[in-house]
Amino acid sequence: MMRVALFLIFLILMSGFGGCKEEPMTPPTPEKDDFLFGADLSYVNQILDYGGVYKHGGVVVSPYKIFKDHGSNLIRLRLWHNPVWTKEVYGSSGTQLYNDFKDVEKAIGLAKQQGLQVLLDFHYSDTWADPGNQKIPVAWLDIKNITDLRDSVYNYTFKVLNNLKSKSLLPEFVQLGNETNCGLLYTDAPAGFPACNGCNGQWTNLRTVIKAGINAVRDVASDDIKIALHVADPKNVDWWFTNVVNGGEVSDFDIIGFSYYPIWHTTVAVNQLSNSVAGFKNKFNKGVMLLETAYPWTTSGNDSYTNIFGGQAPITGFPYTNQGQLDMMKTLTQEVMDGGGIGIIYWEPAWITSAMKDLWGTGSAWENNAFFDFNGEVNTGIQFMTHSYNF
Repeated sequence: MMRVALFLIFLILMSGFGGCKEEPMTPPTPEKDDFLFGADLSYVNQILDYGGVYKHGGVVVSPYKIFKDHGSNLIRLRLWHNPVWTKEVYGSSGTQLYNDFKDVEKAIGLAKQQGLQVLLDFHYSDTWADPGNQKIPVAWLDIKNITDLRDSVYNYTFKVLNNLKSKSLLPEFVQLGNETNCGLLYTDAPAGFPACNGCNGQWTNLRTVIKAGINAVRDVASDDIKIALHVADPKNVDWWFTNVVNGGEVSDFDIIGFSYYPIWHTTVAVNQLSNSVAGFKNKFNKGVMLLETAYPWTTSGNDSYTNIFGGQAPITGFPYTNQGQLDMMKTLTQEVMDGGGIGIIYWEPAWITSAMKDLWGTGSAWENNAFFDFNGEVNTGIQFMTHSYNF
């Protein structure tokens, strides 16, 4: 009898660990303390090197500390493959690359010194990757088959993360591709290159390289890193993610990320954003995060570099003022929360005027969207992260 009883107990215990596999559950809505308030500070190191100054109460302070002290718990950083142009734009006075591995390594270290989490944004390009531009790294241009491209994506992603791991600098989040509305690695692709343009029906190639990136992340850090995929404009999310997950090859990611600049992305009204977030979460059973957004506090500029925002009409109820910027960010954040989203990231809130250069100008094309005035003093817009929200 004792032997039978023990056997029955064993069966009961085993039934709790095996048997039927549970269906994936919808990610829970985050608690207030878990919500991610992020800032993309990819330009900060370069701005500091070229004379930019950040102040709080008139005192010069590290921008990483300023964002930590004003509610940020996450810093986003872009990574380019081999951005030699970031040195070449300075001519003979250029001394280093920016947004390459060494620059990102430095930024992650500075962020972690402040207790900030990090999202590392792989662009898989030597330059900007966005909806209209997904240029192939020069080092990969001679690739002629999808197997070699898959292996290149895997090896590069693995190498970057493994190097960071060896220095105790692993990011908590990784983004595989940036605003990949049609896909990755296809702009000006040479003959024979296995381009990954979903808009041209190349979904199989696209899924293959995304899966390679996912596998590299998991092989370095298992489930310790949350993986995000990213498209611009909420109107594109359903179509893109439906095609990417089709067939089940791409499934092991954690976050549906999207950009939403309310001045540009007008298909979804600001007060309807929560419905979109909830819809994405429920359909795909993933966390949802607003990975890029911004709003101007003025139409003026502080240098000769023409501003990207400023000529468009403001959203009704949100004038281009300090208060208007703050109100917009509080509204967007509440919308994301109401939809069950996990976080919001402001794009380049520290891109103030300095002597830094990019491909199009010197200074900043974004200073009227930053969280700093034209003297480098913290503006009121940054206060949206410490606002009391309804959960």
